Amino acid sequence: MPVRLENHDPDINLRPGTTKSEIVEHLYQNTEWGYSPRDIEEELDIPHGTATTTLSRLYDDEMVGKTADGYYHALSDREDIRRYVANLDQANRLFGHHRESDAPDEPDKQIGAGRTDDELEAELESLEDELEE
Repeated sequence: MPVRLENHDPDINLRPGTTKSEIVEHLYQNTEWGYSPRDIEEELDIPHGTATTTLSRLYDDEMVGKTADGYYHALSDREDIRRYVANLDQANRLFGHHRESDAPDEPDKQIGAGRTDDELEAELESLEDELEE
């Protein structure tokens, strides 16, 4: 899928919907707090090993900070990541009403059922065009 260059930052290796992205989003939406791996595990409902490993990698990549006693936090100087999280928040606000938390597992009753990928992509492009106006 092509990327809009004005919003593209090649230094941020995050993809929405991944554990890495979810952790970054959580930390940057709660900048006044520091979180242990156990806190992240509980807050985001992810396995402990995944939380520990992902936080360590994010720290090594200088995407999050870490206190001397092991609490991870957002970095105040990473405006690029703040923009990424703001864009995720905007997308959630735009499309969140299309989600159903108790959506049935039957494919014919899921959101977007009966529409092709091309139709869904066209709808997304139309919404993006409206945002630019």
